[in-house]
Amino acid sequence: MNPMPPSLLGRALAVLCVIATPASAELLTQKLLSTPLALTIAQTAYETCTQQGHHVSVTVVGLEGETLVAVRGDGSAPHTFENSQRKAYTARTFRAPSGEFAQRVKDNPTTGAVHLSGVIAAQGALPIKVGDAVIGAVGVSGAPGGDKDEACAKAGIDKVADQLK
Repeated sequence: MNPMPPSLLGRALAVLCVIATPASAELLTQKLLSTPLALTIAQTAYETCTQQGHHVSVTVVGLEGETLVAVRGDGSAPHTFENSQRKAYTARTFRAPSGEFAQRVKDNPTTGAVHLSGVIAAQGALPIKVGDAVIGAVGVSGAPGGDKDEACAKAGIDKVADQLK
């Protein structure tokens, strides 16, 4: 009787380990941003900027970066609609304010992340969190300065803060 070649023995052991390992996979549970919550965030961000005289667009994205709510405000420039979405997507992607990503790019213009599809190095969006988990983001574009856009985004999140638990 010939002994089993070492490479075949290794494969056989690997198969046995896989078969012997109990299946302990579990379903994931995740918090998702509801449509009513996304609408409230967007509306509050929009109204906050509008009351300050700014013509803005607002986008709220969900867990996977998908657009949940998008509003192009009266009198806002055409580019603000896309810009608000890209800012929100950036904040969701990097789990941080889009202004932090803008600063990273400023500090290191050769960062490869700037070439990712859909991201933009511009302030004006904040992640929406439940604890430490990022479940979406809100982006605003059109106020004179990303800091003003971001303040409106923060107002939207603050409006629903008690529900983000």
